[in-house]
Amino acid sequence: MASLAETKTFRQRLRSLSEALDSGSLQQVARILNGGLSPSDIAHLLESSPPRQRTLLWSLVDKELEGEVLQYLSDDIRSYFLSQLDPQEVASVIESFEPDDLADLLQQLPEAVIQEVLETMDEQDRQRVEAVLAYPEDTAGGLMNTDTVTVRPDLSIEVILRYLRRHRALPAITDSLFVVNRKDDFIGVLPLTTLLVANPAATVREVMHTDLDPIPVTLGDNEVANLFERHDLISAPVVSDSGKLLGRITIDDVVDVIREDAAHSLMGMAGLDEEEDTFAPILKTTRRRAVWLGINLITAFIASAVIGLFEHTIEQVVALAVLMPIVASMGGIAGSQALTLVIRGMAVGQISPQNIGWLLNRELIVGALNGLAWALVVAVAAVFWFNDLTIGLVIAAALVINLVAAAVAGTTLPLILKARKIDPALAGGVILTTITDVIGFASFLGLATLAYS
Repeated sequence: MASLAETKTFRQRLRSLSEALDSGSLQQVARILNGGLSPSDIAHLLESSPPRQRTLLWSLVDKELEGEVLQYLSDDIRSYFLSQLDPQEVASVIESFEPDDLADLLQQLPEAVIQEVLETMDEQDRQRVEAVLAYPEDTAGGLMNTDTVTVRPDLSIEVILRYLRRHRALPAITDSLFVVNRKDDFIGVLPLTTLLVANPAATVREVMHTDLDPIPVTLGDNEVANLFERHDLISAPVVSDSGKLLGRITIDDVVDVIREDAAHSLMGMAGLDEEEDTFAPILKTTRRRAVWLGINLITAFIASAVIGLFEHTIEQVVALAVLMPIVASMGGIAGSQALTLVIRGMAVGQISPQNIGWLLNRELIVGALNGLAWALVVAVAAVFWFNDLTIGLVIAAALVINLVAAAVAGTTLPLILKARKIDPALAGGVILTTITDVIGFASFLGLATLAYS
């Protein structure tokens, strides 16, 4: 019930803000923004506003809130606002950022600006940020936060509790303390739930957990997300190749990875970036989409060239031109089903060399069965439509061929693209469509040429 009430209140405030904007009452807008909305709500409002209104709203946000709001904005919009600031202003705005969030943000700025911002920070904060910047942002090292609480295994629980009480606060999302030796090598974890109920006289070594494997600093962010999902983790230690504790990853960063991967899979199929701004300016949107439209145009010319090879046959049997889209469309849908399934399986770590053979065999059989079933339906419809048994047999054979080919292409294409360091979500759909169009047109028109010659 509380969440429903909060949602209703949020909508009421948005309505009031919209009315204030329409009336030109900027003081009222500023009061609603800074007094009634949380930083995440302000970020949502900015992302939901056209460019001119967005700029106005940002100018009304209190300086003290800017840093928190920036943390919730998409990369595109955040980069735009940061580009309007000089390095001193950037340093002031982001001083409350966690090292991992700060590193992500800095990577969006020019190298010269990064260095200037780092120089404005104190030594300890700069070292923490540089430790994260040393790793690619799509690895465990790029996700990790260096702010951890560590303890030695030979200390008693009572000593640990006294040590913790000396802290004004623990780092956010701390569910465990990390146990390390004097060389900072990771040994195990001490969950706070265990710490609170343990015998004060017991040592850390006696109650700590050693069954949690640390995350290698070079592990990919998708694999990190899979580990968190499989083991229901809230936080996890990150270690170097030699086993030295470097930092920790928390669930909030993993949720961001999962959300970005989902957005990437959805937007990538259309050739769009997962951080695409819904209200981006016209020229910027046109430029981004033009590239992908150009690529699709090339593939369309390839399919058209295949059709052109059978121009004489089409002139003789006009019904072929009517039925061609059916073969290509059915192959495209069947291939997309297999492609999507494999890309998802790769993303969650389910695809391996041990099971890809079984999966390919399954998709071949499914493609053949669906091909035979729908070939019969389409063949009967074509015969009744054009009163021609031959064209029914031709389109039936072409459908079976294309659906089987689509199953093979949809299953193997993501693996081939990934092996060549090409994003399957981005390039898979275009290549698959080209394959199914070419095979569909070639099989249908080729069989028709043989049948009617």
